[in-house]
Amino acid sequence: MAPPNQAVKAPLSHTLWSPIDTVKDVADSLGLTDLNDEASRNLAMDVEYRIHEILEQAVKFMRHSKRRTLTTTDIEKALKVLNVEPLYGYDVARPLNFKEALVGNGQTLYYIDNEEVDFEKLVNQPLPKVPRSATFTAHWLAIEGVQPAIPQNPLESEIRQMLPAQRGAISHILTENSTSTSSNANTATGTTNALTKDTEVKPQVKHVLSKELQVYFNKVVQALTNQDDTEEAYHLRQAALSSLRSDPGLHQLVPYFIQFISEQITHNLNNIALLSTMLEVVYSLLSNDNIFLDPYIHVLMPCILTLLLAKRIGSGDDHIAVRDFASSLLEHVCKNYGKSYTTLRPRVTRTLLKAFLDTGKPVGTLYGAIIGLRSLGAEVVRITILGNLQNWTSTVLNPLKAEDKELLTTTIIKTLKTLIDGNSGGAMDVEVSEAEVEKLKKRVGDHIAEAILADEDSKKIVDAIFFGDLSA
Repeated sequence: MAPPNQAVKAPLSHTLWSPIDTVKDVADSLGLTDLNDEASRNLAMDVEYRIHEILEQAVKFMRHSKRRTLTTTDIEKALKVLNVEPLYGYDVARPLNFKEALVGNGQTLYYIDNEEVDFEKLVNQPLPKVPRSATFTAHWLAIEGVQPAIPQNPLESEIRQMLPAQRGAISHILTENSTSTSSNANTATGTTNALTKDTEVKPQVKHVLSKELQVYFNKVVQALTNQDDTEEAYHLRQAALSSLRSDPGLHQLVPYFIQFISEQITHNLNNIALLSTMLEVVYSLLSNDNIFLDPYIHVLMPCILTLLLAKRIGSGDDHIAVRDFASSLLEHVCKNYGKSYTTLRPRVTRTLLKAFLDTGKPVGTLYGAIIGLRSLGAEVVRITILGNLQNWTSTVLNPLKAEDKELLTTTIIKTLKTLIDGNSGGAMDVEVSEAEVEKLKKRVGDHIAEAILADEDSKKIVDAIFFGDLSA
């Protein structure tokens, strides 16, 4: 502590380094030997003030970045704020290697060791490859949870070749009762574990489902797949179907229900009761006004067409009711979604016509093709069935068994009756003339012509067949 009568001398610098000596050393290196002590002191104080100013600004950047370590980036930003040209070419990631050198009178100088590079070697070495320019391309990964068929997305054949756990099958995600808490968390975020421990496979699109929706899905699936004849099971099925028909907030579960329907139909073609339940599920989803089903129609159509045109469904004549139900659903879909999908009706018509004209198809498929074409309207019946009926009778109908031939003949007569609406020109008591009988046999074949003449509405059917025909 200084004596009371002696003034306290202000220090020349508040730092550990000696600014005056540093200024003198820099002046000597530049050849300025006539720099006096006063000028060195004033210049050193100004340099120290500028350094403090830069550090204060750098510390502000450090604190605003929520960091406790001052980096060279903070210094560069502080220099820009103070309108000082920042330092260029400084690599923060490169470690600094300081070396020690003795400079007379025991003074130590620390400097950064710069590696010497041979100039000829640097000039003659090959140039690095030019990096590719960054490009960006946008495409729809999924629309309403459904992947569109574009080159960027995987093909359906590739997805089918994957294991069920890899493609996110419902039987492996939502219906497993033995999943652990961690696997349930992964299912909620749309991730699935592969069969190996070292590999984790994730689906193309993450689909987050709440715990409540998962429990609801499991309860509905359990009620729909329980085909017991008990009254309790019946009431549970009806309650589940009623919920699907009217409840809002089920849009996230739509792709899961559709995949569930597809899997059940594919693996249970012999179970008539379950197939009828799946068609009721489809009808319930189509009847729910709170669900936007337009993006899923192309997935529902294979399910409906499968139950309409499958070679074998159940046993005996039980398949007739299932095919009739599928035909009514096909009519509903084409009527309500034909405007949204302009190619829906033509594609369905081509599929049904191909099955109708195939000589190798069983009677169930032929029956489904006929009623399916009937559900598309009188115009389709006139063009597809009536236009090919003569050749179809000789190539497809005649070689069949008597009972199968009777079934298809009756179905054809019912289909031709759809042409009567608005086109009936004759009365019931008017008989068909001989000339009309000959023309009818040439148009539809002998067997179908005899069945038409045996019907009570034969005159109306004949008039409807030749309505608008210029050759009549």
